[in-house]
Amino acid sequence: MNLRTCSWTRFCLSFAVSPQEKQGPAVMEGTGYGGTVPEPRRSKSSSPNSSSRVSGAQPSQIDDELGDESVSEVGDIGDRALHSNRSSSSQTFSYLNVDVVLPSYGFGCRDHTASRVTPTVPLPEEVISLSVDVVRNEDKKQENTNKLPKWLDYGSSMTHLAFFGILGVLTRNLLQKLFGPGVAGVTSDQTILYLDLPSNMVGSFLMGWWGIVFKADIAYVSDFLAIGLSTGYLGSLTTFSGWNQKMLELSVQGHWLFALLGFVIGLFLAAYSIIFGIETAKGFRHLLKRCSGSDTTSSRKTFRVGSYKRHVAVWAVLLVMLGCLWSVSGILMEEEFRNDSSETHLWLACIVGPVGVWIRWFLARLNGRGLGKTQLLKWVPFGTLIANVSAACIMAALATVKKEVNTKTCDIIANGVQFGFLGCLSTVSTFISEFDAMRESKQPWKAYAYAMVTVCASFFLGTLIFSLPVWTKAYR
Repeated sequence: MNLRTCSWTRFCLSFAVSPQEKQGPAVMEGTGYGGTVPEPRRSKSSSPNSSSRVSGAQPSQIDDELGDESVSEVGDIGDRALHSNRSSSSQTFSYLNVDVVLPSYGFGCRDHTASRVTPTVPLPEEVISLSVDVVRNEDKKQENTNKLPKWLDYGSSMTHLAFFGILGVLTRNLLQKLFGPGVAGVTSDQTILYLDLPSNMVGSFLMGWWGIVFKADIAYVSDFLAIGLSTGYLGSLTTFSGWNQKMLELSVQGHWLFALLGFVIGLFLAAYSIIFGIETAKGFRHLLKRCSGSDTTSSRKTFRVGSYKRHVAVWAVLLVMLGCLWSVSGILMEEEFRNDSSETHLWLACIVGPVGVWIRWFLARLNGRGLGKTQLLKWVPFGTLIANVSAACIMAALATVKKEVNTKTCDIIANGVQFGFLGCLSTVSTFISEFDAMRESKQPWKAYAYAMVTVCASFFLGTLIFSLPVWTKAYR
């Protein structure tokens, strides 16, 4: 390597890793889908033909490949985000923020907030390999200081998911009561404004805050808190299976136009709720910066759960609180059942809801992976798709069982499982964040294709499972 190339290399390396990246998860100002990268990217040398494939690829092809993976991983990537899984393979980069690093390599990277490709200056091949090594070494040092045992990683994650999942179930029930026929009278089972519409809108709005704009800040304090809020609370506050089932019930009664409009208006309101959430969160972030100044690292470090002892302490407290929630739910369920109350299914939902959250979280590891060895259709979040469609089908099956059996006990169990387990297994907040990311990408048609596949598959299968038996057996 000649003297000119070495000088150019040193100059470029000074910009390859920013101070924010060295300190921890990057907080991208005004970012739409930036911030911390949920999972390390796979080394380009992991396959025999990858080096020749990358060297011969055009920048647009590389950008498309990274874009397909990123839009499907915006909402959730499950347990792949855990530190113990980030370092499980020697062929991975730890905390490697592709959106930050790749522009230094001369690849056009997608700027989601500006909806454009950022032009950059291509650098020599030596700079690329050397820059990656520097980033990799710096990030490994950071990861080694914060690495947790795998049992604590999974235990803390699942406890956060369960605790916040129950809170999501309770909030969803509260919003149903508040906007339903008993109080405000805005939503109803007989109109296109279905009962779960307010919770889906509120959850999508908060997803713009906690799951997109401020997710990196929350993850800096605690990765498990970020998982609990976005996947646990918001994923359980919103429900796709309940939405689909209400549209099926409208179609069974012959209100096909209402069912169609229910899907269209529901998607429209949820999509604009997350946009409104992102924009207001950006404005609030800007206001915070102006009021508190640009340097907020010291204040955030005070609340950061970074040490082993802090992680164990937080986990122990949450375990106690989760045990209390489950115990109270069990006691209240037994009491309400004895008194023949209509709230019995709510406490059963609080008991079984966390199981749905856990399954959805594990399924989310399929997002961004594609199909087969060739990773076909990497832009499709198959984890979220499977969770939503399967929950919609099981909910339709339970609705059929309720009509067939038609007993009090069956209704309570089925309603509890539907509201808790299936309501938490399916999600609108993650689904709509993926939809919005695709809509802001270079190929916005993917957003509508993804929405159509999710809605049509769920409604078609639900019609076979629920509507046909109701029509053929003339259930009331």
